Amino acid sequence: MTPDAPARILSAVFPPEHAGKRLDQALAMLFPEFTRSQLQQWIADGRVRIGGVQPRKRDRIRGGERVEIDVPTAPVTTAAAQDIPLDLVYEDAELLVINKPPGLVVHPGAGNREGTLMNALLHHAPALAALPRAGIVHRLDKDTSGLLVVAKTERARQHLIAQLAARTVEREYVALVDGVLIAGGTVEAAIGRHRRDRTRMAVSSSGREAISHYRVLKKYRVHTLVQVKLESGRTHQIRVHMAHLHHPVVGDPVYGGRLRLPKGCSELLAEQLRGFKRQVLHAVKLSLIHPASGKKMSWATSVPADMGALMAALADDARAQGE
Repeated sequence: MTPDAPARILSAVFPPEHAGKRLDQALAMLFPEFTRSQLQQWIADGRVRIGGVQPRKRDRIRGGERVEIDVPTAPVTTAAAQDIPLDLVYEDAELLVINKPPGLVVHPGAGNREGTLMNALLHHAPALAALPRAGIVHRLDKDTSGLLVVAKTERARQHLIAQLAARTVEREYVALVDGVLIAGGTVEAAIGRHRRDRTRMAVSSSGREAISHYRVLKKYRVHTLVQVKLESGRTHQIRVHMAHLHHPVVGDPVYGGRLRLPKGCSELLAEQLRGFKRQVLHAVKLSLIHPASGKKMSWATSVPADMGALMAALADDARAQGE
């Protein structure tokens, strides 16, 4: 092992569905907070052990093995703490649930070094600096609003990551999409990087499995409000899948289509649709197993004001046209 930084030991068990996967692939699924290159380097450095034995990255997983990783502890989270208001839905000693507003970036990055959810979390709970990514175990796009869970302890972080990998965390969204959907359904279409534009995602046969279940909540004249439940959690999954159905999320600046206005609609509704410069997408419900109590917990939240106002205007328009 490379004798550089002090380490903390992470331990987990490969679930049965990882059987047959190459070690580095299975580790990337079990510990999504680390990059594949990080994990491969730690395998090469002897920081990974299975049953006390140092494996090779090409070794195949059987499922059920316990793996230990000596993760270098310095640095962990070095972002600055900033006093940014948080809409806390729930908090205890193990985790907290946040209703993220639209426009708030989750992690610092190029062009967003400050003013992110991570900066706000470090001000609210300074002890989160001891955890990778300040305890953030999943994300929402900058302009997607709604519920997001954050771990406050290493035990909770590992537990939540395992639940996400096993797809037992239930996540429900509401989205306004272009066009009128007749009925709900399921999209099973793998998602990967766009071949030409690497900043975009796309349905791709070489991508990672992605499954979205959707049902119709309300039909307007030329739009539909849908509920979407995720089995997987790929980048931009709902936005890509709905665009794949030719019913893109309204306001989506990347995957959306041309602006659609109901024929003869009021100028107020037209202005609202023209002025909505983000995807009309909200994470409305979150359910998971509490890391300490083992009990299932669920949270729900209302859509943000701008989204609610747009839905009300669309309903008024439909009523005015006798629909």
